[in-house]
Amino acid sequence: MSGDIDFNLGYPSWRAPMMGKNAVATSQPLAAQAGLRMLQQGGNAVDAAIATAMALTVLEPTGNGLGSDAFAIVWDGKQLHGLNASGRAPAAWNREKFAHLTAMPQIGWDAVTVPGAVSAWVGLAEKFGSLPLTTLAQPAIDYARNGFPVSPLIGQLWQRGYDKLRDQPGFSACFAPDGRPPRTGELFRNPQQADTLEKIAASNGDAFYRGELAEKMVAFAREHDAALTLDDLRNHRADWVDLLSQPFAGGEVYELPPNGQGIATLIALGILEQLDISRHQPDSVAWLHLSIEAMKLALADLDRYVADQDHLEFPAERLLSQDYLQSRAALVDPNQAGDFTFGAPTKSGTVYLSTADASGMMVSFIQSNYMGFGSGVVVPGTGISLQNRGAGFSLDPQHPNVVAGGKRPLHTIIPAFALDSDGQPLMSFGLMGGPMQAQGHLQLALRIMLHKQNPQAAIDAPRWRVVAGREVSVEATMDRNTLAALRAMGHKIVVEDPLQSHNFGGAQVILRDPQGFYIAATESRKDGQAVVF
Repeated sequence: MSGDIDFNLGYPSWRAPMMGKNAVATSQPLAAQAGLRMLQQGGNAVDAAIATAMALTVLEPTGNGLGSDAFAIVWDGKQLHGLNASGRAPAAWNREKFAHLTAMPQIGWDAVTVPGAVSAWVGLAEKFGSLPLTTLAQPAIDYARNGFPVSPLIGQLWQRGYDKLRDQPGFSACFAPDGRPPRTGELFRNPQQADTLEKIAASNGDAFYRGELAEKMVAFAREHDAALTLDDLRNHRADWVDLLSQPFAGGEVYELPPNGQGIATLIALGILEQLDISRHQPDSVAWLHLSIEAMKLALADLDRYVADQDHLEFPAERLLSQDYLQSRAALVDPNQAGDFTFGAPTKSGTVYLSTADASGMMVSFIQSNYMGFGSGVVVPGTGISLQNRGAGFSLDPQHPNVVAGGKRPLHTIIPAFALDSDGQPLMSFGLMGGPMQAQGHLQLALRIMLHKQNPQAAIDAPRWRVVAGREVSVEATMDRNTLAALRAMGHKIVVEDPLQSHNFGGAQVILRDPQGFYIAATESRKDGQAVVF
């Protein structure tokens, strides 16, 4: 692999790819170091992933917390495993509860679904971990109890979250205890979250779903006439699931099945294979045009069909059939931007991390509170900030994603993985940023798998994002002549400064070299870090 990879960075960057036999890549340097500590103590890639994820709830509360959801893909050295640890709606929810609204709430208790991240940590540790959960939690506990310096990007997002959520129950007491959010460079301590992490680790998650912490969450819900009950928490489960995949560039890309949006990446890749995207050079007008059109088709299907897997109208695999992909590819005009609707496949705020170890184990993991700090609800005395995943439901009674009790909403957060032509691990990768995630996965797969760009170059390359219809946002570093050509084809191009906008997400990649080491890279535009040894 290393002989095929182009190590020319190719795009403006502050970083070069890191190489070593063990690797951790994530969005916050101190969290990456937490994972590295576990590897140095004899732990494996799953141990490193859990420690990193727990630390991120402390260090990056603007994107995730103890009330997050999570998903993971694990290569255990022989095969892949998928974990869906997203939570479900409270049993009392139904469409009638929200009938007076035109859309699901985005803040407050009526946006809160059962948190699943803790069950992800426990499930991963039980199945693959080698160190006790109490050891894995220690870096996070230390950061929460003794404090950490707030980094520049997190400081900006913290202020933004405070401006929006300061009046939500429990928010300011936890995240603005001095009457304001912490400033960049200030030490921030969250001793109540430290205590909660200790209880989670000591009880193997039981305190969170059935014990003292569960009771505090439910008592606070009751105080605000919210629907969450002890039964909702006790009935939660994380599910090991079969992955969906799509052949691409001689390898195979894997995503978790619905309720996540990863299938959109696979649909788009399948359409691009039909369009023979390999004929075109990366960053060329034709390459960008076809990629954008394929993504638009995939997003149309995502919006119409994807929901909780138990509530799909048909098996998700039908969206990946060769006949269907061919029919969708036939809609693409190579010279003109199109407006697409969904097809007929049947005839009737987030943090990402990747870890890898010298034994060959690799982990792709993502967790999120959804929009910034999530719902803004923080359970007093616990540091538990609750997600707002309820906003992902539809109120359309005919849509498979319509809100219902005990149901999982459509999810934006998705980890990804790719195998090479021999069925061996090629890379663990992911990208944060709401609806940008499936689009970012597509762009990373194109650059690394098809064009052999090194991970850092693939991450630093200018990204694009389909917004709606023919509107496409692009990073300001994209070539001006290329943008003019795309506009001439009918694309409505909006240029954004990547340093002033978080709409293009932040990526991490760990690429495996057959010689027995890893090539790790993380977002140059953000605070992230890849560490190796």
